Amino acid sequence: MVETAHGGAAAPSGCPMHAAPTPIHDHAFAADPDGVYAELREQGPLASVELAPGVPATLVLDHETALSVLRDPDTFPKDSRAWQREAPADSPVVAMMMYRDNVLFQDGPAHDRLRQAITDSLGRIDAFTLRRYVTESAESLIRDFGPDGRADLLADYARVLPLLVLNRLFGSPPELTTRMVDAITALWDGVDTERANLELGKCIAELVALRRDQPSSDITTWLLRHEADLDDEEMVQQLVVLMGAGAEPMQNLIANALRLWLSDDRFAGDLSGGRLPVEDAIDEVLWKQPPLANYAITFPTREVELAGTQLPAHQPVVIGIAAANTDPALRDSRRDGNRAHLAWSAGPHTCPARGTARLIASVAIETILDTLPDMDLAVPADELEWRPGPFHRALTALPVHFPPVQEPDRRDETPGESGQWSTRPARTSWIQPETTSTPRRAGSVSKAPSRALSYLGEWLLGR
Repeated sequence: MVETAHGGAAAPSGCPMHAAPTPIHDHAFAADPDGVYAELREQGPLASVELAPGVPATLVLDHETALSVLRDPDTFPKDSRAWQREAPADSPVVAMMMYRDNVLFQDGPAHDRLRQAITDSLGRIDAFTLRRYVTESAESLIRDFGPDGRADLLADYARVLPLLVLNRLFGSPPELTTRMVDAITALWDGVDTERANLELGKCIAELVALRRDQPSSDITTWLLRHEADLDDEEMVQQLVVLMGAGAEPMQNLIANALRLWLSDDRFAGDLSGGRLPVEDAIDEVLWKQPPLANYAITFPTREVELAGTQLPAHQPVVIGIAAANTDPALRDSRRDGNRAHLAWSAGPHTCPARGTARLIASVAIETILDTLPDMDLAVPADELEWRPGPFHRALTALPVHFPPVQEPDRRDETPGESGQWSTRPARTSWIQPETTSTPRRAGSVSKAPSRALSYLGEWLLGR
């Protein structure tokens, strides 16, 4: 028997269901997840874990087994209703795992219908316009804290920048977006989840009603007008998953990549080599510190065998994304440019917005490194704290310091025309030319890059 860091005894290899569940929701796990994954591998490719007090689950630890689960929705469906009936109603993880009538919890034709509506709507966003908007929004945020010579890149930058984009893409008023993101953060952290869940649904219902009454050029309006003919409840639930994916994971991808860049000598220096170093940093984060560390949850409807182990019906099978990505068997496969990680999931539920997420993250990171090239961490990297929770890999803060940057007197310049600063993001159209923006038939395959993710602050637009 092997003693674990949490005081439990690990069962012999191949018997995860007989091991004492290892908590993956506490501060000990947040402080050293890689150490916990290494101990859990003593149980084999599967491990018995606890997502919250009284909520057991099976964690998939290796890459091959994870792929077999993600690619077999018949055996490992996403519908959580049977589990939900038996789960502790007051558990902090229920709100993140409860069944919703959206693309994340559907399989088969129902999933295909919803995903097509999302893919078609996201495909109407123009990547060049999005890049310019992210750049100018990032410059505006940096202008606010640049003269101070210090900032918390999580609170002042990585969290706010996705809000600005969310707000613009989904046509959400800034105060509504702020309320939604506060609720989403509470759900991820497992804090007052019942209230947060109700608040999130209320906010999104307000957004749907607003865009039904006042159509605009945004994803919410395009979803409403899609030939899939989503009703109000379906609209709310699709936006729940889109907003959730656009806020919390996006901010953590940006923050985790900036932390790596500022703390690892391999990424130190300037951007004279072009975009590749930033892309390498993003890839390393997606391999080793993915924003969604454990998720892609499935709920087998019957007792099934997986990797030589019998799993009970309806108990969650959670993909250990970070653990699978760091599977020792993949050591020779994780070469430069290899993007076979599971940060975007795999199979039918692969993230439809992965290209957009990379674009936003790379532009956000490039812009601040180019603008503040002498930026350093304000505390040693090993003193940075991580938020506890079973699903995310998220910092509590990312304090930095840098030589103060004074804003030039360019108030009369056109935003983005020249120079380091822009006064505010320009008003821009997100729709591609009409010839490429007509919604496709429900059964068609979208060939346009999927583009989603979200953000606050119409004050930057002067509205």
